[in-house]
Amino acid sequence: MGITTRWMGTATTIVLMTSLIVGCAGNGNNAGSNGNSGQTMMNTSSGNAGGAEASGTLQATGMPITQEPIELTFFTGLAGSNGSTPFEERLVYKEMEQLSNIKVNFQLVPFDGLTEKRNLALANGDYPDAFFTARVPSADLMRYGSEGVFVQLDELLEQYAPNLTALMEKYPALRKALTMPNGHIYSMPTFYDPEFLPMLIGTPLWIKQDWLEQLGMDEPQTIDEYYDYLVAVKSTDLNGNGKLDEIPYSGTGIFPLIEQLEGAWGVGTRGLGHKFVDVNPENNELRFFRTTDRYKEVLQFINKLYAEGLIDPDIFTQDSKTLYAKGSEERLASTINPNPITQFNGENYVGLGALKGPHGDQLYSHIKVPMVWPGAFAITDKNQHPEATVRWMDYFYGEEGAKLFFMGKEGESYETTTDGTLEFMDHIKNNPDGLTLDQALTNYVSWMGGSYPGYVKVDWFKGSESLPSAIDAGEKAAPHVIDDLWYNFNYTDEETEFMRTIGADMHTYIREMEAKFINGSASFKEWDKYVRTIENMGLEDYMTIYQTAADRYNGN
Repeated sequence: MGITTRWMGTATTIVLMTSLIVGCAGNGNNAGSNGNSGQTMMNTSSGNAGGAEASGTLQATGMPITQEPIELTFFTGLAGSNGSTPFEERLVYKEMEQLSNIKVNFQLVPFDGLTEKRNLALANGDYPDAFFTARVPSADLMRYGSEGVFVQLDELLEQYAPNLTALMEKYPALRKALTMPNGHIYSMPTFYDPEFLPMLIGTPLWIKQDWLEQLGMDEPQTIDEYYDYLVAVKSTDLNGNGKLDEIPYSGTGIFPLIEQLEGAWGVGTRGLGHKFVDVNPENNELRFFRTTDRYKEVLQFINKLYAEGLIDPDIFTQDSKTLYAKGSEERLASTINPNPITQFNGENYVGLGALKGPHGDQLYSHIKVPMVWPGAFAITDKNQHPEATVRWMDYFYGEEGAKLFFMGKEGESYETTTDGTLEFMDHIKNNPDGLTLDQALTNYVSWMGGSYPGYVKVDWFKGSESLPSAIDAGEKAAPHVIDDLWYNFNYTDEETEFMRTIGADMHTYIREMEAKFINGSASFKEWDKYVRTIENMGLEDYMTIYQTAADRYNGN
């Protein structure tokens, strides 16, 4: 059964009314925020130099990109950890201007207000030449691309983006995920090297190696051995402070733990890009795995940990600051975060590999989609130089440009060691003014805080995921990683509205009930009723849409 005509008519009316309300509200709230009104953004964009392509100054290859200087203006997201230094003053873009003959003016918009301001700019037509680090969702790429607001990049990428094109040829799933349901590409992504496994894992399940040694235990290889370790921690003063204040497991929210362990029950077989639907290995068909008996067993195991006091009772409410304070007191026996040494100076932690489950399953399912932000960069119809803009952005997907983007300039911000490794210079790693690494980097680069367009590879990315402990965790996971990792699907406008409404309601209900099953406020005797509720919410239509999107993805 497909989506009913009555539902779609209602949904269309809701969407139109919501758009009008959001547009009116945005007009009243946006004026002057961040120092830029929508009108300023529009005027800045229209002030670009004459079309480089039309006047014949574009160079198809090499540097500079244009023979005559041109200017572009980007709507640009800014993370809180990225400092306040204007991007124009950072080494990476000063160097790029000299190389390319293109000056970029960055309109910085803090992430906490980014979605509202981006939506308002698109709705009102007050946007500049491109959206950079602006987290444009796939649904908006499809909508505004079809309307002509975002420039169709299919041919432009083939002609002027050799670096990104080469990546799409090497990794066909990247092209699949960038291609919208209408068959066109409208953006350039954040792309993690699929071989950079620690980056795709992101946040391993860490345990204390020295505590294992004190307990005379080997590193857990199975779910049961992990449970035994947690039990032993609870009754042993491992930090030596005279109190049993050790916390067997703690984190921020319960879902990271679920996602780390579910592979031990053979679910989540397509990775973190598909948190509700995977492929059943027994028949190779789509399944809504969150209502399966195997997934029920995952929740029952975690409920057991919670009931026995092996999970921090603050798990559902604490933030990362609270978690890291506990870690700095050497109280965490196991936890999930990017890396304990960088987050709270936690020493002697090792990342676990895929744990074997009760039925013999051993799958490392906690793998992120390599294409993290499909809409990291999108060119608009205001842009008089789309070819030059594509060339400018594509430079950062190649090795030379990626080194500049992530490391800065050799001799000023980084140096090359005798074995060819790139390392930040000492005034950045051990800043004399006491600045953190991120703070010291704000004079040189702009990637801190994420969401940037570009190609992340261990050769030139020096975050916590490239530390030896993270590399070691990746090597442990490698033998059991997902064979067929799916990137995110793209939906038509009609499918998107279903997922935004009925689909979102289903997701919310599921998360709320799972938390209740784990903390004991809901009994597993209610499981069958819970499954029926999900089915009655529209599961059949949900799976019809998912199958259509999967078929389209596989056919791209």
